[in-house]
Amino acid sequence: MIVFTRILAALVLLPTVLFAAGALHFSTLSRSFAEPAAMALAVLGVAGIVGVFARRLRPALYLLLAALAVTFVWFRSIEPSNDRQWQQDVSLQPWAEVNDDVVTFHNVRNFDYRSETDFTPAWYDKSYKLSDLDELDVVASYWMGKDIAHLLVSFGFGGRDYLAVSIETRKEVGESYSTLAGFFRRYELFYVVADERDLIGVRTNYRKDPPEDVYAYRTNAPRENIRSLFLDYVRAINDLREHPEFYNTLTTNCTTTIWRHTLVNSNANPLSWKILASGHVPEYLYELGRINTSMPFDELERRSRVNDAAQAAGKAADFSQRIRAGLP
Repeated sequence: MIVFTRILAALVLLPTVLFAAGALHFSTLSRSFAEPAAMALAVLGVAGIVGVFARRLRPALYLLLAALAVTFVWFRSIEPSNDRQWQQDVSLQPWAEVNDDVVTFHNVRNFDYRSETDFTPAWYDKSYKLSDLDELDVVASYWMGKDIAHLLVSFGFGGRDYLAVSIETRKEVGESYSTLAGFFRRYELFYVVADERDLIGVRTNYRKDPPEDVYAYRTNAPRENIRSLFLDYVRAINDLREHPEFYNTLTTNCTTTIWRHTLVNSNANPLSWKILASGHVPEYLYELGRINTSMPFDELERRSRVNDAAQAAGKAADFSQRIRAGLP
């Protein structure tokens, strides 16, 4: 029994030490402190785990436990903020006003791109009628194989207006995205509310390194469910304006957050590994009958790719209508 307890303690300590060392390594603390501290904690972790079994290294175990306690108290003290030097594409926080049937969004992004990094910033305000809201599309963008995709949703209003929303990291000036750093309170959570010419167009027309393949899937969600989902997005977007939150690579990302929003409806999709492996979400929606099932999924996927239509549409005012023209 004692041996089993010690093995269990070692198995708990190992990921705990790795997480604490990662938190230090990916922190915004001075590199001259963070990296040596992370390395020291890792070395102490090895000694401490051995100390679970070897009495002569028991002091290292006690020192490790104290170091872990201090590290986690520090880590929990890190607070999200809306007041940083943000990169231009996430510089303005979107928010919305709801007045009976009308929802007015402020800071809708619609940049004029010449390349992914060369653009003229542009934002606008626009009002939408909830009574016109009748379409929900799921957009999946792939750039590294079929297992991982960036997902976003687009709300359609009577076939005339479309409002796209992408859940992303809010990066500071000079900051780049790291999947590992996303586990350690490094990025704030951000909802990009944008014109489709921006949010879809930048992926189909301007990102070249690597290029992205973008697919738009039209869901068959009932209007009342689309409305509930849209208003839940509005609530979350407005909450973030007052109460910032952290992005998390596993639990609070572009896909799991969409899934949590769908829980506002009673017939929400069950959690599945295909939600965590985001590239498989369209296939999962197909299996559940949430998107067109009148043809094999491979055919639906082929016909749902919008890159060619988006490139032909360019910056046209009817961009949204053109990319949907051939969708099944």
